[in-house]
Amino acid sequence: MRIGELADLVGISTRAIRHYHRVGLLPEPTRRGNGYRDYSLRDAVELARVRRLVELGLSLAEVGDVLAGDADRDLADILRELDADLAGQEADIRRRRVRLAQLLRQADEGVPAEQAPVSPGLAALFSSMADAAPGPESAMAAKDREVMALMESVSGAHGADWLDLMAEGMADDPGAIEQAHAVYALLDELAGAAVDDPRVEVAAQQIVASIPESARRAIRIPDGAFEEADEGFAAAFYTDFAPAQAAAIRRTLELLKRPYPADGSDNEQEIAP
Repeated sequence: MRIGELADLVGISTRAIRHYHRVGLLPEPTRRGNGYRDYSLRDAVELARVRRLVELGLSLAEVGDVLAGDADRDLADILRELDADLAGQEADIRRRRVRLAQLLRQADEGVPAEQAPVSPGLAALFSSMADAAPGPESAMAAKDREVMALMESVSGAHGADWLDLMAEGMADDPGAIEQAHAVYALLDELAGAAVDDPRVEVAAQQIVASIPESARRAIRIPDGAFEEADEGFAAAFYTDFAPAQAAAIRRTLELLKRPYPADGSDNEQEIAP
């Protein structure tokens, strides 16, 4: 194979191939009698691997280190790894296109910009909550919507399953949205309250009680989530709330951290209906 054929096959320029030769990333191939380089299948495989590693963000020095570890590997092993890389790219592209299709549907349906991008289930929940609002939007309702959208975005493919369960559970319970608005109203009242206000405990109990059972079972609270913090996400999160509101949220997380009863019943002393 000539250098131009190799460049077309792998999808990079002949200049890049010559540069990789100069810096030692790609060994010089054998040459024909006329002096032209004669590239083999292995050369194409190695060049494709260089390209993939560069596209992943590795520096040329880092690529060299990776390739040095592959010197004694069989061609079939490298081909299988490249195939696995491509399969991963295909899966990622499919996931991104599904997400893009969801966003396009939301745009076509007139979903407010501040509610996107979120999953269809969460978008439906937001719309239902807005439709059932008893009056002007609660400040806490708006903040809760922003937090749920953030959590869905940063939790990964399966980390926010409980949000889907939350949306489904509230859709199945006619009184759930009304209960949620009552909780928002109580939290709004705590905006100017002291952290030892009795309503802090009441609000925490009502928040837990308003979460559908299926979602409550799926929630996993990491250690230290309701502890004081001077920096990091927890500090930034709680700083965004008034002191009494933050105290109610910490108490909520503390209640959710407790083991769920094996028989499926709520602990009436800790989670009031």
